[in-house]
Amino acid sequence: MDFIVAATLKAIKELYQTDIPEASINLQETRKEFEGQVTIVTFPFVKVSKKSPEQTGIEIGTFLQNELAEVSGFNVIKGFLNISLSDAYWLEQLHSRVLADDFAVFEPNGKRVMVEYSSPNTNKPLHLGHVRNNLLGFSVAGILAAAGYDVIKTNLVNDRGIHICKSMLAWQKFGHGETPESSGMKGDHLVGKYYVLFDKEEKKEISSLVEIFKELQKIIPGFQAEKLGGQIAILETATAENDMQAFKRGLLIFKTNVQNIINYNNNVETYELFGEFVDRVNNSLTNQIAEMLLDWEDSNRPNHGNIIELWKTMNSWVYAGFAETYKRLGVSFDKFYYESNTYLLGKDIIEEGLEKGVFFRKPDNSVWIDLTDEGLDEKLVLRSDGTSVYMTQDMGTAQLKYNDYHMDKSIYVVGNEQDYHFKVLFTILKRLHKPGADGLFHLSYGMVDLPSGKMKSREGTVVDADDLIDEMEQTAKEQTELRGKLDGFNEQERLQLFHTIGMGALKYFLLKVDPKKRLLFDPNESVDFDGHTGPFIQYTHARIRSVLRKAGEINTSIGKLYHNPAREERDLIVLLLQFPGVIKQGAEAYSPALIANYIYELAKIFNKFYHELSILSADDEPSKQFRLQLSYATGNVINKGLKLLGIDAPERM
Repeated sequence: MDFIVAATLKAIKELYQTDIPEASINLQETRKEFEGQVTIVTFPFVKVSKKSPEQTGIEIGTFLQNELAEVSGFNVIKGFLNISLSDAYWLEQLHSRVLADDFAVFEPNGKRVMVEYSSPNTNKPLHLGHVRNNLLGFSVAGILAAAGYDVIKTNLVNDRGIHICKSMLAWQKFGHGETPESSGMKGDHLVGKYYVLFDKEEKKEISSLVEIFKELQKIIPGFQAEKLGGQIAILETATAENDMQAFKRGLLIFKTNVQNIINYNNNVETYELFGEFVDRVNNSLTNQIAEMLLDWEDSNRPNHGNIIELWKTMNSWVYAGFAETYKRLGVSFDKFYYESNTYLLGKDIIEEGLEKGVFFRKPDNSVWIDLTDEGLDEKLVLRSDGTSVYMTQDMGTAQLKYNDYHMDKSIYVVGNEQDYHFKVLFTILKRLHKPGADGLFHLSYGMVDLPSGKMKSREGTVVDADDLIDEMEQTAKEQTELRGKLDGFNEQERLQLFHTIGMGALKYFLLKVDPKKRLLFDPNESVDFDGHTGPFIQYTHARIRSVLRKAGEINTSIGKLYHNPAREERDLIVLLLQFPGVIKQGAEAYSPALIANYIYELAKIFNKFYHELSILSADDEPSKQFRLQLSYATGNVINKGLKLLGIDAPERM
């Protein structure tokens, strides 16, 4: 529409003897209830025209109709000038642009973008939240690549930390040598089983310790019992809220208080009970986990080698399971990063920050940064025992990624519960003057709920990604069989079709919503062949391919003889021409929802065209060949749009 902008500038210059900036010309798509395809907002021009918005619109519209052969008419509704472009213009656009091989193909823009998504923990399988993350990241990467960016798709694997130790310790204590092969379970499911088991056993153990606390309270008199009772309340609250950090802090204070009371009372019964308490604490899962983490991070400790070997073995099980799930989801990565390789670099950055005065060390030897002047708070970056926290390794990872690729933009696809974490991370990296710090972006997205409620992985009630895919395939099978359109499909083709439809339903449902919004996912609603769904769009594509197969070869020369398009045909051309702009907007907003909703509208318009106008039984050959060309162009755009969402477009359904 650049020619309309240029002509409008000329109109204002000649009509009102004034030059205005190009940015003041606002073009919009004409609303469906009005005649026209392009609307110019005239309110900004009244200052120079000295006339009403309506009169200004009439004068500019008349000028454009006389100036441009492409303008066939106009109408003015208040401050909106609605322009109708000629049939010849739209037909020429279809033949010269939409049907061209390079339609919606962007030249490389010389900018490099990294998109980091998935970011799983190696202590459990992928779940529904991971599914939205993976699909969102993969689609955003595809849209950016289509818009001309050099894109690197990365996966940062959280393969270290206290949560990984939980699965490892539980397997050591309760696994009896179980493997994926011996159990018949996927490796990630097997490791996740022991993560859940650890949580259950730890809770039982803590409850037992609380009972000892209560016994101690009974045999300690007076004000000392009241003091101890306060500590018990803290520990019980921490247990109820599953706050292990608060529990461990309370445990340390409690132990100190009990020891002081025992020393003061010199009571034999108390000594014996305290001895049992100390033994249980020293051998508790909570204590063993802390020791395992130290063994893992300190190569000088005698058990370091054994822990590393166990970690490698269990991780290999998990990675094999992840690979299978990623394949079923249809997502891929160019580069994997592992937090076990980045936390040491993060510690080096902390030393650098201490030297620069960006960080400070507290008396207990922990390292912090004060961000209160930016509306944040003081943030721990290294524990007092020298072990790293998430922030430590995230700093190291950011540095390593930039060293590898020197990208202009680095996008983190992470749920909105981590909004504060990334504000802190980006602020720290900017204070350290790290290269690439100004190009960091957190693509924050909302959580996914099911009709039954929010997922909770710690209780083992997480909606597993593999189970979800199975359910989607089964739902697709049931819906497809109800429609009775499986003639000609062999068993293997049927299974592939159920997978294609099921995944199309899942992906479209999760991607059609703006990433920032929380959504409620209903598997049955997502596989509605007549709704705002992926299967509806897939079915439209299959319908187009069926028409084209029946028609055989398209004669483009005869199709160009068609000169009188119906409104349904013109509407399709107008919408098809918007596709490159939608790709550009989707890339700028990091939003697959723009692509998803565009191809849904395109599928709706095509189906209206299909039902209103005959294609294969058209009145004459030019009409038939033109409509075949239009169908071919629509099918191509739907196919490309679905691919940008990571969705396959079946040839038949």
